[in-house]
Amino acid sequence: MKPELEPSTPANQIGRRTLLMAGGLATAGIITASAYHQLAQGEPRTVPVFIAKNQKYDANLARTIRDGLLATGLQPAGVKGKRVLLKPNMVEPTRAARHMTTHPAVVLGVAEVFLAWGAEVIVGEAPGHVRDTEMALEESGIREALDAGKLQFADLNYEETLFQRNLGRSSELNGFYFPKTVMAADIIVSLPKMKTHHWMGVTASLKNMYGVIPGIRYGWPKNVLHFFGIEKTVFDINASLPKTIAVVDGIECMEGDGPIMGTKKQMGLLVIGLVPTAVDATVCRLMQVIPERIPYLAQAMGKLGPIATSAIQQVGEPWEPLAQPFTMLDAKHLKGMRLGEKVS
Repeated sequence: MKPELEPSTPANQIGRRTLLMAGGLATAGIITASAYHQLAQGEPRTVPVFIAKNQKYDANLARTIRDGLLATGLQPAGVKGKRVLLKPNMVEPTRAARHMTTHPAVVLGVAEVFLAWGAEVIVGEAPGHVRDTEMALEESGIREALDAGKLQFADLNYEETLFQRNLGRSSELNGFYFPKTVMAADIIVSLPKMKTHHWMGVTASLKNMYGVIPGIRYGWPKNVLHFFGIEKTVFDINASLPKTIAVVDGIECMEGDGPIMGTKKQMGLLVIGLVPTAVDATVCRLMQVIPERIPYLAQAMGKLGPIATSAIQQVGEPWEPLAQPFTMLDAKHLKGMRLGEKVS
């Protein structure tokens, strides 16, 4: 299935892309992407990324998440009254492998923080491998969390869509059909699971945004995005979305044949930040993976945000003592991604 490169009608085109920098929300609530690009052309500006260790799903995650968001510059007054979309990873959930998908406790913890700050919170996902979203909610445990937190859920696979032109212009796609809940959001909080990926090496907050692409238009498992290039479409989707920040579930992770068939790896971490490129680069380093060798991060570097250590201010725990090697598939295209591994 191949979507239209242009909309059949010019209606519903939206040209909104925002980027929240380390100083927190601006007076108007958001700093634009062009403002970041102007900063990138001048003196390098560091952006903070927060790491919390010794985390458990039955602990007070909301407190840690609140501390992390505050430490990275988010101002509670700036999110009051804003529409906040929480985007977990529910790729192909099964109760037998809960380490594959975002843990419900993380979803509830983030929701608690933003609700306390006066935001309007909704959870949304478009699982890429299953058409039955209700089954995905049940198998992931997120249905129970939604009920416990009295949270609304948007099935992004089946919602009415709006056409957004491609602001990244890396792939040949002229735009994307995004669900209306996505385009109505002031802030999207990417809630990925920390995992290896059999094509890209690592998947985290940027790759998690594949899950805002509706199956009703792009099919299952949205192979059209692969057709146009995974690294290119990851970049283009993130360049075209409303403001996205990241809270990564690195408590129980996945290594090996991720993002679905891998094995569980215990890390006990939460990684939080307002600039997803910096968060994902930090996740890579925690996995002893070289960020510059992850294709979509190399593409996003300096365009959507920084990935170099010199441009990232670590707050909370330093990453170096916490880093552990993650196993990857023994595949040619993944060679040289891990620290100390030669490029063939």
